[in-house]
Amino acid sequence: MKNLRSFGRCFVLLLVLFVHKVNWYCWHRRVVELLMLICRYVTAKAFTGTYGINYGRIANNIPTPNEVVRLLKAAKIKNVRIYDADHTVLEAFRGSGLDLVIGLPNEFVKDMSSNADHALTWVTDNVKAYISNTHIVGISVGNEVLGGSDLDLQNALYGAVKNIYNATQKLQLDKVVQITTAHSQAVFANSYPPSSCVFKEDVAQNMKKLLDLFTQMGSPFCLNAYPFLAYMGSPDQIDINYALFNPTDGVDDEKTNLHYDNMLDAQIDAAYAALEDAGFGKMEVIVTETGWASDGDENEGAATRENARTYNYNLRKRLAKRKGTPRRPKSMLKAYIFALFNENSKPGPTSERNFGLYKPDGTIAYDIGFPALKSSSSVSSRLSFKGFGAQTWHWSYISVLTACVSSSFLFLRS
Repeated sequence: MKNLRSFGRCFVLLLVLFVHKVNWYCWHRRVVELLMLICRYVTAKAFTGTYGINYGRIANNIPTPNEVVRLLKAAKIKNVRIYDADHTVLEAFRGSGLDLVIGLPNEFVKDMSSNADHALTWVTDNVKAYISNTHIVGISVGNEVLGGSDLDLQNALYGAVKNIYNATQKLQLDKVVQITTAHSQAVFANSYPPSSCVFKEDVAQNMKKLLDLFTQMGSPFCLNAYPFLAYMGSPDQIDINYALFNPTDGVDDEKTNLHYDNMLDAQIDAAYAALEDAGFGKMEVIVTETGWASDGDENEGAATRENARTYNYNLRKRLAKRKGTPRRPKSMLKAYIFALFNENSKPGPTSERNFGLYKPDGTIAYDIGFPALKSSSSVSSRLSFKGFGAQTWHWSYISVLTACVSSSFLFLRS
């Protein structure tokens, strides 16, 4: 009852501020604090709609973060993931209305696992210090750790996730910032047919602890799924049309009598099967990376501009249907595309540097319906910077307030 009264006071104060038309731009810090108090009663959700993008920056020739924000807004891509917590990026996203998931790089995982104070400092410096201005909705702790070659890193992942989560609790951010970690398909012992998928024995112990914690936090299972890589590994056994979402006979899973007309759905349902086998059948799977390379080495024949265009165009159409997979038809598929730009400084084969929807100059790598980056001079001068900021914050608050009000009714009815 005490919490309910506190909730009511915060909500009434917000309504008073709104009715009396308080200057939102000047009062935004106080308003955000109040909104965060209300949203403490709502489980953190880090994904709006079905489509997102990975904004990788391992390059020396891509647009500035401020230009990237303009590009993302023009393309109407709201969900964005980065692989660190670079402060120039966080500043650029200030007041943009875009939802940002930041990353704790693998090189910090062991330290965060062994030192809770360092985890608290990291969250304070990179989340708490920015969240009133930048819409940080998630923290991804490490990337593709389990199933990798560093056993010490694998053993440290659970502790890092736990300490980061505890830090968000101490800072009262746990209900507005979702904690996750992304897995490659290397965590699976097998994935064909989808119903036979289980976790590898050497990752099962760490995975079980992690999934228990994710259940407590209400976090999804995050999967990096690449039909491109699967096809490249077995081109003689896989129909490329099946990998590209093109019309095909598809694949039947005889155990479940489910039919798959594309490989991505099968890869996701393989993850669901592994989760069920491990005792976590209610956990949602979100695709945190998927894409297709537009260029490659001589032995990467499938990495062509046309194949990349076909995959990403068909994937965009697939996500726009807002439907689930054969195994989870009611769980709407959500995916972050890899990646926003071709990144010229990435190591490895040529394909690694050619996953971008955009070229480094901001022009499209191929046409799937997104606009190219326009120069700042083409933006209308009728709105001053201050006016634009005020307008952005005004509607941002209204959107958040609406979401919190809706959630409050659900809370009060439960």
